Amino acid sequence: MSHDLSALFDPKGIIITGVSNHPGKFGFVTLHNLLASGYEGKVFPVGREPGEVLGRPVLGSIDEIPEGEADMVFICTPQAVNEDLLRAAAAKGVTAAFFAAAGYREAGPEGAEAEARLVALADELGIAVAGPNGQGVVSTPSRMCAQIVAPYAPAGRIAVASQSGNFVSSFLNLAHHTGVGISRAVAAGNAAVLGIADYVEWFADDPETSVCLVYMESVDNGREMFDRLRAVAERKPVVVVKGGASDAGARAAASHTGALASDDAVFDGMCRQAGLIRARDVEEAFEAAATIATQPLPTGDRVVVVTTVGGWGVAAVDAMSGTRLDATPLPADLYAAIDEKLPPRWSKNNPVDMAGGETRDTVPEILELAASHPAVDAVLFLGLGIQSNTAAMMREGGFYPDHGLERIVGFHERQDARYAEAAAEIAARTNTPVLLATELANARPDNAGPAAVRAAGRMCHASAGRAVRSLDLMSRYAKWRRARGL
Repeated sequence: MSHDLSALFDPKGIIITGVSNHPGKFGFVTLHNLLASGYEGKVFPVGREPGEVLGRPVLGSIDEIPEGEADMVFICTPQAVNEDLLRAAAAKGVTAAFFAAAGYREAGPEGAEAEARLVALADELGIAVAGPNGQGVVSTPSRMCAQIVAPYAPAGRIAVASQSGNFVSSFLNLAHHTGVGISRAVAAGNAAVLGIADYVEWFADDPETSVCLVYMESVDNGREMFDRLRAVAERKPVVVVKGGASDAGARAAASHTGALASDDAVFDGMCRQAGLIRARDVEEAFEAAATIATQPLPTGDRVVVVTTVGGWGVAAVDAMSGTRLDATPLPADLYAAIDEKLPPRWSKNNPVDMAGGETRDTVPEILELAASHPAVDAVLFLGLGIQSNTAAMMREGGFYPDHGLERIVGFHERQDARYAEAAAEIAARTNTPVLLATELANARPDNAGPAAVRAAGRMCHASAGRAVRSLDLMSRYAKWRRARGL
């Protein structure tokens, strides 16, 4: 069944149940996060105690809310009262509900019975129910952070659907760290009514989203779900990371969501058939999604590595072993063009080791030559931030800004920012992915190079290996699309 989730992700008004003045309670936290994120729709806190919380009047009942003023309810109250609350919300025009409340299937047989009643009630009322036992929902286009935990996230093009609320937080934290933002995020919880496929199908039609990112631990109606996700993958990339891949992990997943994990080998094969981009862990999944969201898809597997020093290039080629990527030999015309730009000591092969021969314009020129060549499908640049790292030591060394240091520090920092900007511009103009990698993305995120990448909302990988892995996953998806004439 297809659900309209507009009221869940872009509500005009939200009712929050279970609101009190205790800052440790779910109702308070949800109200706080919603207001702190800048949500501009109407907000109706409902609780047992009259008064104000965070400057908002707390209503004693949903019955006090004018009809048609809210289309989403966020449930933070105990399981026993929630069916009546959902009926009252439906009477006011609510068409979507998020259940943060626990005590359902994950709690045992009685909870499973309560969850079955909730499913039947949602169907009776025509309400799209997210959860129960969920963390919340985020929608940056609506400036909405309706969650029982932090954080909010910068706006971007990645939509998240997760069977674990904790991993929603992980993805939002990674969005903060990298600068590659989120469009929507939802914790499916027990997925009693709305499952992963329902969210991903809605994301496929969402103009604010360009890539879907999924964490799952269990698969119900596997063939149907993969058929639905395949249809989405034909339109937008779907990155998947699965918990419960091992026997021990499967047992842990069962205790977490109350559902059994599927056989991992079968799951992996179905992902390949459906065109889903399967990542090994949460970090890899986010980085793959972030790369896809901010780069054009490659048209093949031929990669040119450009590096300021040799060792990084060797590591990048090593990382390609076992992938479908190829450090392609330089075509004669590309070799000749690069040779004109670099001193005789350059590597004269791929990786293109500039051997410290770069001048003011060399890096952008070499990236341009490689990315624009018809025999090159992707470019990886290693060495961003080196000049700014030197500049940082000069700033901190006790002699700055005298002795000419102010001028050279400024030059170094401008150059690294320029390299980051050039990589983005070249990728967009040539429709060739140009990936950047430096450990400074983690070690010194304030460095002008990775800082400029982050400020532009693009992915700067923390190592060549991580960049290669993201590029390989992206290349596999691109090949799947080509094989289907998409």
